[in-house]
Amino acid sequence: MSIIIDNVINDSIAAELGLQKGDEVLSINKQTPKDIIEYSYLINEEIIELLVKKTNGELVEFEIEKEYYEDLGIIFTSAVFDSIKKCQNHCIFCFVDQQPKGLRKSLYVKDDDWRLSYIQGTYITLTNLSEADFKRIEKYHISPLFISIHTTNPKLREKMTRNPKAGLILDYLERFKKNKISFHGQIVLCPNYNDGSELKRTLDDLKKFKSVLKSVAIVPVGISKFRKEEFARVDKKIALETIKLVNEFNLSIKKQIAMVSDEFFLIANEKIPAKNYYGDFLQIEDGVGAIRLLIDSFNKEKKKLKKKIKEKTTLSIATAKSAAKIFKEFQKEIKVENLNFEVIEVKNRFFGSDINVAGLITGSDIIDTIKDKKIENLIIPSVMLKKTADNYEEVFLDGKTVDDIRNLNKNSKVFIIKDCYSFCEILNIINNL
Repeated sequence: MSIIIDNVINDSIAAELGLQKGDEVLSINKQTPKDIIEYSYLINEEIIELLVKKTNGELVEFEIEKEYYEDLGIIFTSAVFDSIKKCQNHCIFCFVDQQPKGLRKSLYVKDDDWRLSYIQGTYITLTNLSEADFKRIEKYHISPLFISIHTTNPKLREKMTRNPKAGLILDYLERFKKNKISFHGQIVLCPNYNDGSELKRTLDDLKKFKSVLKSVAIVPVGISKFRKEEFARVDKKIALETIKLVNEFNLSIKKQIAMVSDEFFLIANEKIPAKNYYGDFLQIEDGVGAIRLLIDSFNKEKKKLKKKIKEKTTLSIATAKSAAKIFKEFQKEIKVENLNFEVIEVKNRFFGSDINVAGLITGSDIIDTIKDKKIENLIIPSVMLKKTADNYEEVFLDGKTVDDIRNLNKNSKVFIIKDCYSFCEILNIINNL
């Protein structure tokens, strides 16, 4: 177990103590926390003893007097200090299993850790929870969790996850309800498995949990070209049926809880709903409402566009099929003299043409698309790049870097936009050309 300091906040208690990146926390009041959750509870004291191993190997014990809830100002390299709880399922739709060899090692890690679910919003199936885990969740009232439900039909859930423990989903949710542990749900819709009548059954079962159920996202199954077995895709008919079932569910409970991801509306060729459909946009990381936010942002920010820029130039944005459709609509309204706003749709050759989201576009796909083009200014969404704790690295899924793109044309400029749900950064790029 290693509790390694990654950073120290300026003017914090940790900074005053002289703690540095690389130092290791060994104990707090003679207890060693398993994770950031336990750490947070242990430091909620007015006097604490902190034992630290410095990078030079020296052991230093600090006695700290502070306000009860005052933080120490330490950022750790990981939120989990012991080992991450691994996934014990073999889901029929698992995208990790559909990846080729040779990608970053982290992309093959299948975590199913309730602590990361609470801290980072990752989805868990609950199939590897021990009684001790349940008791810790209840003791610290860990809430909300993010749960991959998929179906409430016990036999079907066992079949889809290939795990006999998966059929206990309703028992687990009942226990959370009893202890007032709230949760967000996710359903990966797999045609011929959990769609149609099975989806209706799942939504009907979830009605009894509406007091603790904060939201449910229905997302279409992703199928890469590396998948060996045949698997049905979500088509227009299934998309329309799913949208209808979700609307009926929300009407029946008189609460806007369930939502389909943006991709369903694109597949169904339906208009993206107004923002009230998405409530507080609680499932934005699952692609639920991202397009609505982007459209609303564009409609607000387009009024601030300059009428004219100094010199004639082209500004290109590289994105996937789903977003390209939206940006091509924006393109019609971006009327700035001397500016050619170009939308470059990057086809996903790496994972296959059925994968249409920007987050799964590789550097190789971008290079193949633009290598014969004259690129003056190129925008790349940061969602395509490797995430870090608070930012990103300029590395794509396939190991290619932004520098590989820059090197295609030394005279071109590359802009990376962090907020993919807003038009503000693009507005600033245009107005500064």
